[in-house]
Amino acid sequence: MTTVGFVGTGRMGAPMVTRLVQAGYDVRALGRSPDKRAAIGESGARAVAALDEVADGADVVVVCVFTDDQVREVCLDGGLLDAMAPGSVLVVHTTGSPRTVEALAARAPAVAVLDAPVSGGPHDIAAGQITLFVGGDATAVERARPVLAAYGDPILRVGELGAGQWVKLINNTLFAAQLGMLREAASFGARVGVDEAGLLGAIGHGSGASRAAEIVGTRGSVQSFIESVGEFLGKDVAVVREVAAETGSDLGLLEGLLDVVVGAPSG
Repeated sequence: MTTVGFVGTGRMGAPMVTRLVQAGYDVRALGRSPDKRAAIGESGARAVAALDEVADGADVVVVCVFTDDQVREVCLDGGLLDAMAPGSVLVVHTTGSPRTVEALAARAPAVAVLDAPVSGGPHDIAAGQITLFVGGDATAVERARPVLAAYGDPILRVGELGAGQWVKLINNTLFAAQLGMLREAASFGARVGVDEAGLLGAIGHGSGASRAAEIVGTRGSVQSFIESVGEFLGKDVAVVREVAAETGSDLGLLEGLLDVVVGAPSG
């Protein structure tokens, strides 16, 4: 039986663990508190209290924490990578800088590192239909694919290590820019006397339709939707701005639209 180690049993990670258990995997998930360990046990996974226990005997280790700093804390400072067996696969679902997964691969060349940020929410994971943008060695992706397929579909290999992060960051930048356009359109509509909910509902049936417009249309308010996803979207926009600056590039015309949604970068 394939053993899967798991770190990050929060909003997104918990349903992943449940799906892995249901698919028949032996899952060891990190639970630092009694409450966390109890919840993990209820899912059918084995709760462990230390990172080396997560890695012990694991063929694949999945990390699904919230920020890049947490990935580094767990994998580098916390010693998870050092505890992983040669030939095992580390999958990072956290959206962050491509530089982070490159640093992980450099630290442990005997471990196959994959960046696999997700697109979707907990309901998609529960249905086994979360989208995965995967970067990394093609052979390693195929080794991890059966594990990822417990909750991911489609599983899209988009290039070498780091490419998954770039695709996710660009995707979320485009989504935020579309929200910016919708907010500006709703503002203009209000000035000329068009009801926002009616406008958003109608756009879904016209040539201005988009996935963003479809999602926002169910809320009837652009601002309401932006407020509900602001924490997650703002984090990813900050990352893409930072990484773009590191490469000596910028986001061009997208910047003005991002400012409408998450504000101008500080400093």
